[in-house]
Amino acid sequence: MGEKTEMPMISPRLIGREWAARYCGVSVATFSAWIRQGILPGPIPRTSRWDIKAIDQALDILSYLKEKPKESDLDRWKAARDARKLERDP
Repeated sequence: MGEKTEMPMISPRLIGREWAARYCGVSVATFSAWIRQGILPGPIPRTSRWDIKAIDQALDILSYLKEKPKESDLDRWKAARDARKLERDP
């Protein structure tokens, strides 16, 4: 009783555009360009937050640490749609 318990350090899994760009070590402009080019994933649908694990997976594939999963026609359509949305609303 009476012991002081410290709150453990918690790293957020979801981060905003500026922090996501910093996480990748690039400027916000470069980060946005990489999303438009399909190099990195966009934010979680209906949010302005990026999942660090999704960023990590994309970077692992780019670095040849992981094999790129097969993409379906639906996945390609969604990626193109999301890229068009980002071009309108960066």
